[in-house]
Amino acid sequence: MSSMIPEFKTLLFEEKEPHIGLVTMNRPNQLNAINLDMLEDFESLFQALSRDDSIRVLIITGAGKGYSSGADLNDAMIYKDSEAFADPEKFLKLVQERYAALILGMRRIPQPIISAVNGPAAGGGFSMTLASDLRVASKEAYFVASFINIGLSGGELGCSFLLPRLVGLAHASDILLTGRKIRADEAEKIGLVNKMVPLEELLETALSYGRLMVGKSVGGLKLTKRVLSENINAPSLENAVNLENRNQTVLVFSGEFFKMVQKFSTGK
Repeated sequence: MSSMIPEFKTLLFEEKEPHIGLVTMNRPNQLNAINLDMLEDFESLFQALSRDDSIRVLIITGAGKGYSSGADLNDAMIYKDSEAFADPEKFLKLVQERYAALILGMRRIPQPIISAVNGPAAGGGFSMTLASDLRVASKEAYFVASFINIGLSGGELGCSFLLPRLVGLAHASDILLTGRKIRADEAEKIGLVNKMVPLEELLETALSYGRLMVGKSVGGLKLTKRVLSENINAPSLENAVNLENRNQTVLVFSGEFFKMVQKFSTGK
């Protein structure tokens, strides 16, 4: 384990292979529901990873039979009479923004994230898969934007932003308005997941993507993730190219460019 990574209450972390971190949400009896402890653990993890270039790729999965069932609704019942539910402003600050920070944190860390979806990914768990850079799913996996099923808007934790950009507005409207299960084969067909594989091949498939990435430079991975996030909303081709030009110029002078070009040209 990287020396920068702290201990957690609800997550298991290991450096599965050199430079590839594997984080497992570890509340299997609750289908890895996201509670306040897990939010704090992810916040600590992201703070550490933002300072630690030794981990270049992060894989996220769930313990047991599922990825994550989303926000722990037992928390909502426990805290119903607490300060958080005293008025909308307090709820926004103490609950809603804390959950949303998980999704923003996933997009902000420099490491590309691969979600290895081993079962249900619902609600906030579904949102986490959308905030990942790549998604691989077992045949048993399914996805549910369950917010609308419990009286909330389907636009939650970045779904209304990320999902249409992944699968298009028509598919996103279907998923968010109906709250129905999207099984792994359909998810692969519409581009929600990059690859569907048997459960026993899931982690190896995620690692195979990770191995390809760790052969690249740290800066190359970091700025590729960043440019994809920025340029999906670029107002013009010219704006997009200007950001690309800046990134490429920075990386040419990083020191890695000539080393890697030399290896490529010599075939070593």
